[in-house]
Parts: sequence; C-alpha cells; structure tokens
Amino acid sequence: MKVLFISLGCDKNLVDTEMMLGMLADRGFTFTDAEEEAEAVIVNTCCFIGDAKEESIRTLLEMAERKKSGQIKALIAAGCLAERYREEIQKEIPEVDAIVGTMAIDEAADALEEVLAGAGRNHYRDINAAPVYGKRRLVTTGGHYAYLKIAEGCDKRCTYCVIPKVRGSYRSVPMESLEREAETLAEGGVKELILVAQETTLYGMDLYGRKCLPELLKRLAAVEGICWIRILYCYPEEITDELIEVIKQEPKICHYLDIPIQHASDSVLKRMGRRTDRAGLERVVGRLREAVPDICLRTTLITGFPGETGEDFQELLDFVAKTRFDRLGVFPYSREEDTPAASMKGQIRESVKKKRRDAVMALQQKIAFEKAADMVGRVLTVMVEGRIAGEDVYVTRTYKDAPDVDGYLFLSTAAELMTGDFVKVLVTGSSEYDLTGEIYHELTE
Repeated sequence: MKVLFISLGCDKNLVDTEMMLGMLADRGFTFTDAEEEAEAVIVNTCCFIGDAKEESIRTLLEMAERKKSGQIKALIAAGCLAERYREEIQKEIPEVDAIVGTMAIDEAADALEEVLAGAGRNHYRDINAAPVYGKRRLVTTGGHYAYLKIAEGCDKRCTYCVIPKVRGSYRSVPMESLEREAETLAEGGVKELILVAQETTLYGMDLYGRKCLPELLKRLAAVEGICWIRILYCYPEEITDELIEVIKQEPKICHYLDIPIQHASDSVLKRMGRRTDRAGLERVVGRLREAVPDICLRTTLITGFPGETGEDFQELLDFVAKTRFDRLGVFPYSREEDTPAASMKGQIRESVKKKRRDAVMALQQKIAFEKAADMVGRVLTVMVEGRIAGEDVYVTRTYKDAPDVDGYLFLSTAAELMTGDFVKVLVTGSSEYDLTGEIYHELTE
C-alpha cells in the first residue's frame, strides 16, 4: 500500500514524521508524494499559531474529500493539532479514521493497520510521557543534513504559547541515545546535525540535574562523519559561559546560534512571561560576539502583543537597529485560545500588528543586505545543496545559513560536485540576502 505523508509545521515535527515513516517502512508500507497514487494519507499537523492551524485544517479537509470520493482508503491525523483538538476533528471531519497523539507516534503503524482492517481507533499517551526516541528514521532532508531532536516539551510557559498543552513539560532524550542516533545518521551519509528542541539550552536538567548541552555537543562532535553541528532555539537567559566556550573551541560547531527573544521592551517581555529583559539580551549578545567575533545570530520577534504601545514598538525598532542581528524573522501576534495572553486587555488590531511587522522587516532587510555585502572578499567553507539545472551553478550554504530559513551562496564552477560536498569558496558578490562565489584556489609558492 502506498502512503502519502504530509508533514506540516516545524523541524521538530519533521523528526516525528521521519520516525513514523521508518516504522511504517518496517511494516512493508511504501510511500508516494503524488496524491493521485496514494491509498492512505497521514497528516502530521501543527497548531502553533493561527496560520499553521488553518493550514492543518485545510489539509485535513482536502484529504477528507479524497476519502469521501473513495480515492483513499484511510486518513489519519497526527501531531499537535490532532492532540489539541481531537474531539473537534472527530466531530467536524468524520472522514478522519484515527488520531495519533504527539506522544504516541510510535503507534502510527498500528493505527494505520487497524484502520485498514476496519477496526480504527485513536492512539494517545499522556503528554508528559517519555519522549519517543531510538526509532529508525527515513530522513527526508536529502540525506546530507538531519535534525536531531534532543528534548520534548517546554517548562517556560510563555503566556502566548500552546506548546506545553500539546507537548507537555520539558523532557530530555538520554545522551547515549542521541549519540547512537547521530552515529546512525552519519553512517547514512548525514554530515550536518541540526540540534532542535522547544529549547535546547536546558538540555539535561531533568535527567542529570544540570545543563548538559556543552557535554552533548562535545560527544556529538566526536562522531565520525559529522562535519557541522548547528544549534537552534537557545533561550538567551540560559546561555552559559561553558556553552559559549564549547562553541568557540570545537571546530565542528557552526558559529551560528538561534536565540528567540520575541521582544526588547521590558514591559512586553514581562507580559509575555519571558525570563529576561533588554539589558540581559544586550549582555548575552555582547558576550557571544566578544568570544566568537564571527558568530551569526538569528532571532525571532513578535509584533502586536497585547498592550504593546507605540513606545514599546519603538524600543523594539531601536533594539533591532542597535543589535543588527544577522538573521531575523517577525510574526504578528497570534491570539491562541487557552493561553493567558488571549484574555489580556489591550488586544491590538490585526492591521496594526502587520504594519509593525512590516516596519521591523524593512529595517532588518537593510541590515541583512548590508551584512551580505560585507561578506564579499571573504573565504568560506560551504556545503553543496544541489545544482541549478542546465547551468554550471551550484546552490550552497555557508555556516551562516540554516536550511529553509536563511539564504544561499550560488557557486559558479564547471567542477563536478555532489550534494553534501564541502568546498572552500571566495565570496565575489551579494544580491539581497544571497551571495555568489567561486572556488577558492590557495596561492602556492
């Protein structure tokens, strides 16, 4: 039977998808990307913000139409939306044959087999159950890089966020299991590990009673075949001097850090339930740049949070202009039910949220273009992503570029390169967010 697997939402959800694919493959299922070939569909849903929720619902409804018309025999909903709105989905979309909760992804193959046998049922576990790990994955990212999910859930409980309600409290994956998974991925050709969790910086606190991300990084760096390690989702208040030192000293760790700060006004940060302030943000950015001068810093921001005044927003703009992040994304505040922020006074019109988002992005665009232009003349090691059809141009990424969210370096060369190759490149130009370059030939006497 051919299964169409639709994975929505974040990279952490993608890891769950890859584990479900591996388990289904072990049961003899095959896969297709073509809707018209599919006999069964599994949708791994997301509900983090309103747009993601709408995309998940729309996708389920589209697949429900295929079920009604007899084009597919089974439709299963998995992931965060399915966990959070299980009763609503069963009532409003009866074509969904079974629901697999966020902590029961290792039962996805059981769920599909049961539906096909005419005895479909839902599969759930407590959201604070042990995270699923150690399962065979079918890597969907091309094989040269892969995400490594090091923890599940979150304890921060920011006032705008639903994650603790669908993913539970913070639970780390044991270090030995992560080492084995990294070794397996490397044996399969993966050269770049991208560490993800709702928050990576607290890794190990629940299992070992201390922050163990620095130790984990050292152990992963020892895995043969892994060349780059990239760290995402580091909460600023949890970044330690030990972590900074490991990033500085370990050559396999990319000088790249994703630090979601959300805002820079102390009053907004307090209402968000964040555990830092502007002075603290400036201190951590200063420490990182002093210790690792070429570090690339990415962040995300929210505009239009309840009660955000014009003065608060101006403070955010001033902070962005002063800090000059290398990479920055902005989201208008999404009012999510069952979160404290949803019932706060001072809800802001959607048009104002978006106008403020656009203003931040216009400022950041100028900064990003200037930073790209500053890269011209530098020599960088890049990873090959692929070749542009019919041209002697390869799409590559520098250490400053995480997949799917950052830019590219377009490398002009007649040389035959393979996806996943590392090449030393001279940056020759910039175009908006992207760079151009040529192979660097070192001078020899």
